[in-house]
Amino acid sequence: MIIRNATPEDASLIATAILEAIGPELTAGLGGEEHTPADVHSLFESLAARDDTQYSFLNSRVAVDHSGSPMGVCVSYDGADLIRLRRPFFHEANNRLGWDMGIEEIDSLPGETEPDEFYLDTLMTLPEHRGKGVASALIRDAKEKAVKTGKPLGLL
Repeated sequence: MIIRNATPEDASLIATAILEAIGPELTAGLGGEEHTPADVHSLFESLAARDDTQYSFLNSRVAVDHSGSPMGVCVSYDGADLIRLRRPFFHEANNRLGWDMGIEEIDSLPGETEPDEFYLDTLMTLPEHRGKGVASALIRDAKEKAVKTGKPLGLL
């Protein structure tokens, strides 16, 4: 197994990981009555392809097997950047899913992480690779990133 930096081409995989992590009920809740889970996936895929969001490929690492096929993904980032990084999510949710949140409301929401930690946001192993140590390897990799920032790795 190799763990590599994600690329914009991994955006769909990252989106799948996020939806897997939040589960079908929250996914449906994000879309409301008007939007399908595919709409919500599309939102997260667009965010993962960007360079300025918490779900960005720049904040993601992908575990791949010897042939380069994905095995899992981890999204992690410096908790001090959360407010700035989550603004695009809410902006896009307003536009794509019909939400109506202003910047003041967005910035006043409590964070899921603290500024003094490096946050492990999303972790997913593809079903066919579960039980092979993929998640453990991705957590170790995230911890190495955290050590480089001088902050502890945090998880909600």
